[in-house]
Amino acid sequence: MVEKPKVVLGVSGGIAAYKACELLRRLTESGHDVRVVPTEASLHFVGAATWSALSGNPVSTEVWDSVHEVPHVRIGQHADLVVVAPATADMLAKAAHGLADDLLTNTLLTARCPVLFAPAMHTEMWEHPATQENVATLRRRGAVVLEPAVGRLTGVDTGKGRFPDPVEIFETCRRVLARGVAEPDLTGRHVVISAGGTREPLDPVRYLGNRSSGKQGYALARTALARGARVTLIEANTGLPDPAGADIVRVGTAVQLREAVLKAAADADAVVMAAAVADFRPETYATGKIKKQDGQEPAPVALVRNPDILAEVAGGGTGARLRPGQVVVGFAAETDDVLANGRKKLQRKGCDLLVVNEVGERKTFGSEENEAVVLATDGAETPVPYGPKETLADVVWDLVVPRLGPESA
Repeated sequence: MVEKPKVVLGVSGGIAAYKACELLRRLTESGHDVRVVPTEASLHFVGAATWSALSGNPVSTEVWDSVHEVPHVRIGQHADLVVVAPATADMLAKAAHGLADDLLTNTLLTARCPVLFAPAMHTEMWEHPATQENVATLRRRGAVVLEPAVGRLTGVDTGKGRFPDPVEIFETCRRVLARGVAEPDLTGRHVVISAGGTREPLDPVRYLGNRSSGKQGYALARTALARGARVTLIEANTGLPDPAGADIVRVGTAVQLREAVLKAAADADAVVMAAAVADFRPETYATGKIKKQDGQEPAPVALVRNPDILAEVAGGGTGARLRPGQVVVGFAAETDDVLANGRKKLQRKGCDLLVVNEVGERKTFGSEENEAVVLATDGAETPVPYGPKETLADVVWDLVVPRLGPESA
């Protein structure tokens, strides 16, 4: 029999503890052996009986229970992943400073597997310099610390600090486990990813657009998060759930996308332009809905060029980048002469890597799978056979990592 991956779910004392029940359910139903290790404070929100019933394993907060099994050492030693969700400011501080006053903090010290924290707290607590320093320390040591979401907090408060969607945390856990690497290779890096398809308005109800779903860009975001990166995801008209831990910027048009990308890329180590950006937009915008006129053909729609965002970010062959050492990845959706057109585009745009794939009505767009060839400026070609978009995403990051410059101080 294949042994189930062992996951430790640490739960610290925040109101979001109840949401971790959904994360636990996702983990157990997908075939993981989950041991819940709550803090004493967290049991004020969700009791030990709930965790034990949902996980099928015993639950304890103390190192003194079942001493003969040495749980404060064994649980961490045998784990394939430790995820702390929610991770309060107090828990982040204890973890960063190596304190070990209960079973969960002892487990964190003995774990030699990947460790993931999903913070949840009020905005002021998250933004406090002490918390930010603790987060930086944990990331520097190789832990994956997700950025909290923005939204409604307890009471009437709203802001950054909301517990990310448990389904998306589960997806990040799944990616971390799939890699099986304790040391994330994008730790300390800021990556910017564009996803989706721009829409260029013709009138208040119509637009010029494309078939891009944004799924490849979201796969790139999820895999980068699982590899420890700080991710800014600029999404255009996707309607997809936010990846847990990503900073989300929503745009509609190519001009808006350009503005967001240039702003976010100013301090980015890598920029991946996976969005399908409209090459043209209507020259004029009708402020009222364009009506049909009996017996008359519609007037031609004059188009003008949109900015070439990829060329601007990559330097258009000049080598000028928004930041020295920045790696730029482009995507080329082609319908014919795929590789020939891709090579020309790689040279013309000036990016380091270009992901070339054949698209069409039933190819790539909206699908969960993709097939591509990644072209590099040194002439290398990396084929990625048909498979999940997450596989292609990991190949892209595998090629980006060795091209990254030194980390900024």
